[in-house]
Amino acid sequence: MPVISSFYGIVIMMFFFDNRRHNRPHIHAEYAEYEALVAIDNGDVLEGGLPIRQMRLVQAWVEIHYEELKSDWQLAVQGKQIAKIDPLR
Repeated sequence: MPVISSFYGIVIMMFFFDNRRHNRPHIHAEYAEYEALVAIDNGDVLEGGLPIRQMRLVQAWVEIHYEELKSDWQLAVQGKQIAKIDPLR
């Protein structure tokens, strides 16, 4: 599972060929023992959850990097190498 970014203890991943189970483009965000699947298009939580502060950081990051995430998603569903994305600063 490729890590595409990490910031403030949050690790952001995107799996290859991950469009079969969750048809919607999304990322996996992990923080401590928490994990959430977050939609790329609007930051909705598709599964799981993070503490509120960390979830807000992830959603802000998704909004800032929307275009890059869309590009990575297209590559990932084709099984191609995805790019790293700058962390939230």
